[in-house]
Amino acid sequence: MMIKKNIFFLFAFLTINTIVCQRVNTLELSKFSQISIITSGPGEALYEKFGHTAIRVKDPVLQLDLLYNYGIFDFDDPNFYVNFTKGYMKYKLARYPFHLSLKSAQQDKRWVKEQILNLTQLQKNKFFQFLETNVLPENASYFYDPFFNNCATKPRDIIQKVTGGHLVFKETFITKKQSLRQLMNKEINPNTWGSLGINIALGSKLDKTATPSEYLYLPDYVFEALKVSRIIKDEKEEDVVQKTNILLDFKEKESKSDALSPFLILLLFSLLGLFVTYKDIKNSKRSKWLDVTLFFMTGALGLLIVFLWFFTNHSTAPNNFNFLWAFAPNIIIAFFLLKKEPPIWIHKYCLVLLFFLIAIPIVWLTKIQLYTYPMIPLLVLLGIRYWYLQKTLKR
Repeated sequence: MMIKKNIFFLFAFLTINTIVCQRVNTLELSKFSQISIITSGPGEALYEKFGHTAIRVKDPVLQLDLLYNYGIFDFDDPNFYVNFTKGYMKYKLARYPFHLSLKSAQQDKRWVKEQILNLTQLQKNKFFQFLETNVLPENASYFYDPFFNNCATKPRDIIQKVTGGHLVFKETFITKKQSLRQLMNKEINPNTWGSLGINIALGSKLDKTATPSEYLYLPDYVFEALKVSRIIKDEKEEDVVQKTNILLDFKEKESKSDALSPFLILLLFSLLGLFVTYKDIKNSKRSKWLDVTLFFMTGALGLLIVFLWFFTNHSTAPNNFNFLWAFAPNIIIAFFLLKKEPPIWIHKYCLVLLFFLIAIPIVWLTKIQLYTYPMIPLLVLLGIRYWYLQKTLKR
């Protein structure tokens, strides 16, 4: 989720990581050591909108102050782009001096908070050795999933593993039950092309009510969950967070709509399409360019949905009800509509498309799958154009 923007900077700290590696992995932490969860605020780029979670290991006796970051793309994978498309996205754990991470966040004006964990000495060393084992080149890579296996879920899982049955996970950080999609749409402004693309590409698995543990795919909720959770030490419950430090106190970046936003562009296009349809009705004609554009566009998006659904490993791509408007066969029908007199059966095909569109408000209102509001003008245009075509093409 959270790759660094500056590749040169990445290579610099990876070089430092290699130098440090040989002397660190055999050490045991002193009693003055601290293990912390580092939470960073959102950045400007799409992949930074969710914020970031990482792990800090600090030991003044051993002169260690390291950050363990599970949010690095695995550029060494020779099939990186192919695997990314197919849903086999490899990320890796990287380790580097903490001050480099803080410097990067300061340059980007992103707030940073630290939660020092209340662990026993044994648990600290167990945590440290787990990280040291997993940062080795043969172990560092893992298959990334933006909702179920990312930079925020990894620290969650390690804390549970290290503390075993001694972690008392509290659910009081949840004030309102929401789905994974609703949680995602709070982080990315829905009136952006990035949000629109994600909402079109991903299916109804995102719309099931998230469990408390599933909330923790977002760094903010990892922070909130740790704040209220407890740990059993000497048969007594204590706060799992020993101390919280604000390391950088920048104002959180707001998620703003794009200047040329999808709602604006789709609204203007839909108004044009509605005006053309009005003129077609008035003049008893059919503007082929509009029909070909609509059918080819929705068909191409439909093919993308089919590909993501059936031919990739993206966990949240299946059962995507966007097929109700982005219908793959439309791309074939577009070529029939180039003719002055298309086959008569196409009017019945348009009736089927109309029924699909009528189903969308039902799917939306029952929350089987939520759609995003910038699509509304396009859906209105499709409905009116399909209605016009099924009447016009009926002979």
